[in-house]
Amino acid sequence: MARLPPLNALRAFESAARHLSFRAAAAELGVTPTAISHQIKLLEGSCGQPLFRRRPRPLGLTPAGEALFPVLHRGFDSFTAAFEDLSAATRRQPLRVTVPNAFAGRWLVPRLPKWRELYPAAPLEIIGADRVLDLDKGEADVAIRYARNRPQGHSAQELFRDGYAPICRPSLLPGGRPAATAVELAGLPRIHYDWMRSDAETPTWRRWWAMVREAESDVTPPDDCALSFREEAHAIEAVLAGQGIGIMSDVMLSPELARGELIRAHPLTLPGLGYWLTHLPNHPRKRAIGQFADWLINAV
Repeated sequence: MARLPPLNALRAFESAARHLSFRAAAAELGVTPTAISHQIKLLEGSCGQPLFRRRPRPLGLTPAGEALFPVLHRGFDSFTAAFEDLSAATRRQPLRVTVPNAFAGRWLVPRLPKWRELYPAAPLEIIGADRVLDLDKGEADVAIRYARNRPQGHSAQELFRDGYAPICRPSLLPGGRPAATAVELAGLPRIHYDWMRSDAETPTWRRWWAMVREAESDVTPPDDCALSFREEAHAIEAVLAGQGIGIMSDVMLSPELARGELIRAHPLTLPGLGYWLTHLPNHPRKRAIGQFADWLINAV
């Protein structure tokens, strides 16, 4: 294959030939007229003949320039159309979002109708997964990670944080109102679920009672729980069914708390973790990701 002249020289010639002006070409391409002149001299050197009649003014094309210009003009138009088609196709593709299963089902999915209402031309593909998908390998465009600290290795924006409080149905509490002291909760059936064993700050009943004793020193923490689950989702269902009281995320149960179906049984709340939106720093769909992030923050 024959070696083509530098692309900058071809772009400079096409613009100057279209405008019949080095100055206008320079303005269009964001360079100086001297730079345009230099690029065209390089191109003329490759061709072995002049492409412009520089004198007498005005600027005109030589026969060689007249032969070259329409070919280059059509070529650049074709390039532009092809890239516009690719860009439009990319915008039509769903933004692939990986998110923990529990958060997807409890928080994100119920709010998706609002997203579709606001952005009907911006489809989403929600990938509920408890394993961490690899953004570097293209398994998803963006991830929502649940972590205490900023995830490393990618761009990360904290969306919001949760807190963990004793939560139950009002019918389990005297008068349907939050308990004034922790002692009032000691006789209620408690629900537990397994957390990450490596996390020393796990928001469990054990930690909650330890914090209570700092404020209410006469409290004797109960020893066991009525129900224990491996999965958070199952513990949530038990709380929703009125089977007991659990140390639960106020984010995961925000719809029921807002409707009054569940209440915080005691004001003492353990700090939770952050929900972080992460993506590759130079992701080609950063604008769509930013739009999604803004919507998530406002959807709380």
